[in-house]
Amino acid sequence: MIRSLAAEAVGTFWLVFGGCGSAVLAAAFPELGIGFVGVSMAFGLTVLTMAYAVGGISGGHFNPAVSVGLATAGRFAWKDVAPYTIAQLFGGVLAAGALLAIASGQAGWSPGGFASNGFGELSPGGFSMQAALLIEVILTAGFLIIILGATSKAAPADFAPIAIGLGLTLIHLISIPVTNTSVNPARSTAVAFFAETGAMGQLWLFWVAPIVGAVLGALIWKVVLMPGEAPEGIGSEGAEE
Repeated sequence: MIRSLAAEAVGTFWLVFGGCGSAVLAAAFPELGIGFVGVSMAFGLTVLTMAYAVGGISGGHFNPAVSVGLATAGRFAWKDVAPYTIAQLFGGVLAAGALLAIASGQAGWSPGGFASNGFGELSPGGFSMQAALLIEVILTAGFLIIILGATSKAAPADFAPIAIGLGLTLIHLISIPVTNTSVNPARSTAVAFFAETGAMGQLWLFWVAPIVGAVLGALIWKVVLMPGEAPEGIGSEGAEE
């Protein structure tokens, strides 16, 4: 279990550092041309690379909502959800702290929103709380369906991290204007700690919506999935202890 938790912490560190780092550092300079498309790709690439790197150790969740969704689908033990969540939060907050230390090395820099998530005045496009809640539920449900489908026996072997990484890229392309994209409570919590906005006051939505969406996606998958299908890869019981 210690190796699994370490892998989750490292993977979540990479997700927050790479994904949020692309927004805080590269996207802050328009002349670099990364834009929100580049940020979307960065988040997808962090999951893709770490799923290959440490997915065989921990299952490669890097997201409390994913852990809950996999447990709902019978792909993961409920007793391990809390330890995984703690490890993911630890890795995420550590990454956000490292990112803050680097970004503050620029003269005159201030955290501002610090790649945090939000609705209303904290939404990049000024979207309402209801819009934010709905899109986070729908996209997290879709993400779980992608994960469960890509790691099923019916899927082509060894391609799951690619499908999951591209799925996360697509999710960001859709929802960055609405919420700055969460679908991951650990990612949202990590940067909210350091944001100078009211991100902490809105953090509840970015726990509730992704977890509700993950459970919904898992239940949809279980209804559609052939009974008795055995999981492999990400989220499987074969993860190292």
